[in-house]
Amino acid sequence: MSLVVADRVTAARMTPGLLHLCVGAGAYLFLFVVGDLLLQDADTYWHISVGQWIIDRAAMPYVDVYSFTRSGNPWMSSSWLAQVLYAAAYAQAGWAGVAALAALAVAAALVIFLDLIEPCFKPVHRVLLALLALVVSAPHLLARPHVLALPIMVAWVGGLIRAVDQRAAPSWMLLPLMVAWANLHGGFVLGLALIAPLALEAVWQSAASDRVAVAKRWALFAGAALLASCCTPYLHNTLMAALKILALGPVLSLVSEWRPADFTSFGPFEAALLGLIAVALLRGVVLSLPRIALLLLLTHMALSHVRCLEIFAFLVPLALAAPMRDRSHASMADPETNGASPLVAASAAFAIIAGALAFSLLYAAHHSFAFVRTQAPVAALEALRQHNSARIFNDYQFGGYLIANDVPVFIDSRAELYGQDFMMSYLKAAEGRSPDQTAALLDKYQVDATLLAPDRPAAQLLDQMPGWKRLYADDVAVAHVRVTPAK
Repeated sequence: MSLVVADRVTAARMTPGLLHLCVGAGAYLFLFVVGDLLLQDADTYWHISVGQWIIDRAAMPYVDVYSFTRSGNPWMSSSWLAQVLYAAAYAQAGWAGVAALAALAVAAALVIFLDLIEPCFKPVHRVLLALLALVVSAPHLLARPHVLALPIMVAWVGGLIRAVDQRAAPSWMLLPLMVAWANLHGGFVLGLALIAPLALEAVWQSAASDRVAVAKRWALFAGAALLASCCTPYLHNTLMAALKILALGPVLSLVSEWRPADFTSFGPFEAALLGLIAVALLRGVVLSLPRIALLLLLTHMALSHVRCLEIFAFLVPLALAAPMRDRSHASMADPETNGASPLVAASAAFAIIAGALAFSLLYAAHHSFAFVRTQAPVAALEALRQHNSARIFNDYQFGGYLIANDVPVFIDSRAELYGQDFMMSYLKAAEGRSPDQTAALLDKYQVDATLLAPDRPAAQLLDQMPGWKRLYADDVAVAHVRVTPAK
């Protein structure tokens, strides 16, 4: 059956909402089945620990309690709501609950995405775009706060783009989304930043006599959105904390997810980027200068940082949807097709949701979800505990696991807490290029043990350094202990 015939059959039998629900349910079930792939970042450990800390104390953290190098220093949990949700899911169903929650968030983002592009594309094209967004985003789909914020991001930016495309004022109903986003993840700063280019486009395409009024409406909305982003337990400090991370500068490029995209091998992101360029050229899509600037900004972010892949995958199609529709009315769904009756659609929706839930429970009962082994140095940590080690110089990727096991860390991924100077000193010591520099840092913080990945240069350096001996080693971690007092 050709795509055209399949498209007409699908449109005739399904309402758009039902089709989108089917895609969302399929994405959820797929991600849940491969849920172990969502559990590959040690940050998940400490996010759950912070969430449980908040639940147990019914309070918010204001100082660091997890490291011995920054203990007592000011620190805020800007993703507190996501952390509480993950902690509750873990408490109820273990890693299966965490994987299910992350998978559900991605599925919700896809459903919202499909609803937003529904007026512009036929069903089959909508589904293909959703699958493309899922595949391109896959490397950064992890059980962390940014995934729970993904549906909020899509709904927020999609709502703003729709307002511009319809030459209308942005809806005040979007503001609760900003409140939720600001409590879920620091990425809400992007949502605030994107108001400016979209407001510029709204003014750009307005009649000369209306531009002042349009600018005032968007400026008022921007001010309200800024206030909404401060509706967190930390008030305006949440915004300051998010900006502090962005101000870390060069040190971010040393963290894997902040590194530029890698084009040494052909991958989904490169295919999507080239494909979108080809489609735009083929159809002769015409965009306003502000919309071009927006697309260039989103593309630059994805090229500069791997963690921005999902931003590109979901937001670029939203920005191109209306212009592509305007250039080709054939892309629109056939208005003569009739969907299922409301009763049939509601019954089918209930069956889909019930079926997905039943499958999830059945699968979880027979599958043991497990966190990636390479970021959980179980045996090495046990060896250090038996040795009564207290101040451990740990590998960056082991920080989350140590926090989850109530071990004070030397460093973890909370870069805004440690600051650029400290992180650069740590990375130079871990590289082990200067024995004196490494020894000086270990002495400065009275480190009595180290826990590093086997391929970390400092792990081999410690084998040669006087005053240290190797205590334990496997393919996950190497542990050394100090045998002479620190200077």
